[in-house]
Amino acid sequence: TPLPDPGPVPGMGPAERRAARGGGPAPGIGADLSGGSASATLALLAAGLPGVPGTILGHGTGAGERLLAVTFNDLLAQDREPELERAGAIAANPRLHHVVVAAGEEALPYADLETGPLTDEPGPSLITAERHRRRLSSGSADHFVGDGARQVLDAHPARLADLLMDRRRRHLIRPVTALARADGSLLLPFTLYRAARRLSRTPYRAGIEATAEALLHHRFPPEGTTLDVTLAALTWARPGPAARWLTGEALAEVSLRLQASASRPTSVQRPGEARARASLARYASDHRVFEQAAEVRSQRLHAPFLDNQVVRASRALPESLRVQPGARSEILRKVLSGAGVRDLPTGWGATSQASSAAALRTGLRSSVSTLIELFDAPLLADAGLIEARVVRKALRAASEGEPLPLDGLADLISTELWLRRLLSRRGTCWTGTAAPRQRAVAGGVVPSQSGIRSTPRSALSSPTGD
Repeated sequence: TPLPDPGPVPGMGPAERRAARGGGPAPGIGADLSGGSASATLALLAAGLPGVPGTILGHGTGAGERLLAVTFNDLLAQDREPELERAGAIAANPRLHHVVVAAGEEALPYADLETGPLTDEPGPSLITAERHRRRLSSGSADHFVGDGARQVLDAHPARLADLLMDRRRRHLIRPVTALARADGSLLLPFTLYRAARRLSRTPYRAGIEATAEALLHHRFPPEGTTLDVTLAALTWARPGPAARWLTGEALAEVSLRLQASASRPTSVQRPGEARARASLARYASDHRVFEQAAEVRSQRLHAPFLDNQVVRASRALPESLRVQPGARSEILRKVLSGAGVRDLPTGWGATSQASSAAALRTGLRSSVSTLIELFDAPLLADAGLIEARVVRKALRAASEGEPLPLDGLADLISTELWLRRLLSRRGTCWTGTAAPRQRAVAGGVVPSQSGIRSTPRSALSSPTGD
């Protein structure tokens, strides 16, 4: 056994260094416990690891001998009492050490956007990084999060077209009936069936070309009822949530690229499978941004639902099972039952997506003045992608309660924020008084003598520098 690390100062070990820099994650294993099915499954499975729970190979003392379960309590959210009660009932397990992190306005989305690390790419997680960092700072050195369970286990609405392609019409009865009950419309089953049948008969090239034409003519899916959202999902591709605020030149360029990609062969010939793969890829890309933006020193985040083996196992599940309402909770319940966990609290498996959407709208309302100031002279407008006046008008309208796609506004805000961080931190690695402050293409792009625009060296060295 090696001797303990004395640290840079003799007699100062890892615990003293951690205390000197203001604390850090607790040693051992921890997990989120929000009261939802995904995080509860990971917490209960991790608590049942062999040896002493919450530690690796049974080593550890004190509070680390139990799994550290962290619950985030949003004091401004409403109708969260059932979720917190379920988390408390699950944490009554003697193998769990429950910690509740309470936060108010300071932890809302869009709060404290001035501080934060520069990530590799922009992503919507930048606007909620401080919110998640408050929860993760109370976690363990190895912390499990339930991110990605909805994208991996749930079926995309376009899977209904896949079932029609396989002539499994009877499997559409339960999901269509559940949607009709949630929307309260008697015509929804017939409308949804016609849309799914139309998608099942639409080739890939025709579907992509239809999306390119919709972008070119500024036709975007409406926001509102469950029927509108579901019908918009029954396509080979759809305009992104932020597309309605882009300029005509930017939309025309995207339309041309889509038309060019429609003629290329694709490996996925089923619309539901293609949409599910694209949704999972987007979420996994944003999860990488989340790990960098909400990083806590000396902490390793683990997202088991995004693991390759879990994704492959989930794809092996029959589509007829995944499209049924409540399929994710039933699958996770069977997983826990196989691990010996059968006593689950009442209401386990209820969805909790509405609370996050409400927190996003509340944070937008609280920080609307700061966000409007952010788009006074945006870099995206300098690049010709948006018009600042249009985005400012949309921010005011969304803060007043208009049904606008909040995820699209989050994309625009996070991209503008990332560009500002990139320009302000470019060249900060240079040290010394004689070292110049470097910026990306600081002098712009200068036309050459022959009339052809010269390309910056940084663009030539990048595979996407076209």
